[in-house]
Amino acid sequence: MPKPVCVSPGLTVTPLRKTAGTFMLTASATLLSTMAMAIQRFPKPEFESAYTQPQTQIPLPRGEFLAYLDVFVLFASLCLITWLVLKKRSRFWVFFMSLFSLAYFGFYREGCICSIGAIQNVSLALFDHSFVIPLSVIAFFLLPLVFTLFYGRTFCAGVCPFGAFQDLFAFKPQALGSRLNTVLGIIPYLYLGLAVLFAATGTDFIICRYDPFVGIFRFNASFGMFLFAGILLLSGVFIARPYCRFLCPYGVLLNWTSRFSRKHLSITPKECIQCRLCEHSCPYDAIDVPVTTKSPETRPAMVKKMMMLTILVPFLVLIFGYTGSRLQETFAGVDSRVKLAKEVLALSKMQDAGNKMQDDSYEIKAFKASGKTESQVYSEASAVLKKFYVGGWLFGGFIGLAIALMTGGRMLPVYRTDYVTNKGRCFSCARCTDYCPVKS
Repeated sequence: MPKPVCVSPGLTVTPLRKTAGTFMLTASATLLSTMAMAIQRFPKPEFESAYTQPQTQIPLPRGEFLAYLDVFVLFASLCLITWLVLKKRSRFWVFFMSLFSLAYFGFYREGCICSIGAIQNVSLALFDHSFVIPLSVIAFFLLPLVFTLFYGRTFCAGVCPFGAFQDLFAFKPQALGSRLNTVLGIIPYLYLGLAVLFAATGTDFIICRYDPFVGIFRFNASFGMFLFAGILLLSGVFIARPYCRFLCPYGVLLNWTSRFSRKHLSITPKECIQCRLCEHSCPYDAIDVPVTTKSPETRPAMVKKMMMLTILVPFLVLIFGYTGSRLQETFAGVDSRVKLAKEVLALSKMQDAGNKMQDDSYEIKAFKASGKTESQVYSEASAVLKKFYVGGWLFGGFIGLAIALMTGGRMLPVYRTDYVTNKGRCFSCARCTDYCPVKS
């Protein structure tokens, strides 16, 4: 029996198999080197400054599980809060439900996934088919809208952590009046339009960038955002839910869908007895008081107003649309591709003049290392500008249409005999139900 010969630690072969063993070692080494090259398929970026290659982050399976757990909790919370609002009609339990949402969706899940921020993911997915949107994000975007379409804004009542956080500071809310509410109500439309514009062009997610509360939920807010959130919460002592009413872009969508809800919260479960106890109960100015008149407007006056609106709506849409298109360079200036094109153009002009920049910016260094030509950079920037030109028309037209419809809503008379909730503005918080003496 030939004596075994040690070739490497843990591997022994007989003298008659030396050739085979050597072949296997060579093949193994070649295979390992090939696998190493496959893992690092692209060369590491080279920078003149000290740069450390970050470790590859591999998402854990539990992250996906938590996302779907959040969807389940959201659906269960919407079902429960809808029952508490429409059936129990109890502000007491709605308040405790909002505390749970603040604790879970706010501080535990750190404000993400967020129905408000999901607007941007959906917008990008609609205009960029290479972007893959997670199903959990779609669910967070659609579920509150579906519930609102049937039952009103119960999501705002006790599921949204942003609203729950502000509710804790509404100690002495004051009425603002219909005119001021209308003027300030334009801001969410501007915010929504800009958020969709920047997301659809692949420029930025401004809702997430300027979110006032997520930084507090994560305990890592910058000083500026902490100050912004503090101002909102302090102003919320006298102006209930200032973010929800005058900033939230998702609130615009909820406002639209809530107007079509069939089982919306009502102040009284039966006929109103005109006791006026609920008249000042709503801190959000969402109760429409009775409007009666002894001399209703004549038919010619109504026809005249309708003709004015017929002219006003397209006029405002065109004027604001044109204004938005003229702002394409201002909007596109935020895009990184346009910024790079400006820097490359400035560098080219300096080189033509014989000047030399002291230190290249990181963008210029990355451009030089990428192998792109100047014409490619300019072409990408030109494509972005075209997107913002079209997007500017749509954004401006959207704002013009919103202003026209708000103006029309104030021009056309509405007659009511009872105290009713304004379906668009009402947050279904059930405060007014505690003031109504009619309980069944």
